Amino acid sequence: MTANPEVVARVAIDAMLAAAGWVVQDMAAVNLSAAHGVAVREFPLKPGHGLADYLLFVDGHAVGVLEAKKEGTTLTGVEIQAEKYAVGYPDDLPAPLRPLPFLYQSTGIETRFTNLLDPDARSRQVFTIARPETLADWLAADRLPGESRPSTLRGRLQRLPPLPSPSGLWVNQAQAVTNLERSMSLGHPRALIQMATGSGKSLTAAAAVYRMVKFGGATRVLFLVDRGNLGRQALKEFQNYTCPDTGRLFGEVHIIQQLSSNRINPTAKVVIGTIQRLYSILRGDPELVDNEESSQFDHERTEVSEPPPVAYSAALPPESLTWWSSTSATAPSILSGVRPSNTSTPSSSV
Repeated sequence: MTANPEVVARVAIDAMLAAAGWVVQDMAAVNLSAAHGVAVREFPLKPGHGLADYLLFVDGHAVGVLEAKKEGTTLTGVEIQAEKYAVGYPDDLPAPLRPLPFLYQSTGIETRFTNLLDPDARSRQVFTIARPETLADWLAADRLPGESRPSTLRGRLQRLPPLPSPSGLWVNQAQAVTNLERSMSLGHPRALIQMATGSGKSLTAAAAVYRMVKFGGATRVLFLVDRGNLGRQALKEFQNYTCPDTGRLFGEVHIIQQLSSNRINPTAKVVIGTIQRLYSILRGDPELVDNEESSQFDHERTEVSEPPPVAYSAALPPESLTWWSSTSATAPSILSGVRPSNTSTPSSSV
């Protein structure tokens, strides 16, 4: 007997929620005090708004909804339905914001997310649902001047101050940082800076990341390399970058961690690591086994194979890091993907 596709999707969604720290409950047995985050199935809304497949509660207060669909459903068309549910939350029940700001649409295989706190809010693909404490942090974010709702990284990136002059950067580096910030302010989740060898890629990265942390409020930035010696070079560049507004070194202001074990310092603002080690952490390995001193680009491949799958890691959820990837010297470029937070591979959301 073939299983009902919607039932199959709900089973996968229940597992996804549980992995991210949510307790899933039926409406008939609701206990909002059971956990920091509770997802309630089939929650009744105001007349005319139906039932929410999952209503998300953090510390007893409704913060969002998750609309479940069977696998193969085009989720971009489900965003309007999820927003209807967010508006339909009963008026006599507690909620920190109305409409409920966090909207998920999922088949259990594909998941999309809309953050109504964002300027020009729109649905985007994410790896999974955020943890309850992440949603709580987003709700507790500072208000920008003239705004009544919590700010988001996307919103703050639209208000970055101009790069000072002089900035301590070469003309090409200053132009790269300015153009990167313009791209991010327009809501583009990925940007590519291509620079020749010796043109100061790491210094450009340090300047851009410093501004992203100081003015954009980025919690943590991952500088990803494909070999250990590039990570050590980047560490020196970040530590010795002089902050133009204070004259202090970046390493004096913020903790910069180069991963030498599979443990990320929760207070680090910049984490430098290899692709090999990041994959090892996501797999849940106790320590890295693969060689970090050589790049996969150094080896000729005789066959093309699918990359091994990466499952959800409670130790390193997608919202933990904002990506910044530097390729090897054989392909000199810097890739910055501000994706949140928040994608088909784990990364954080903007």
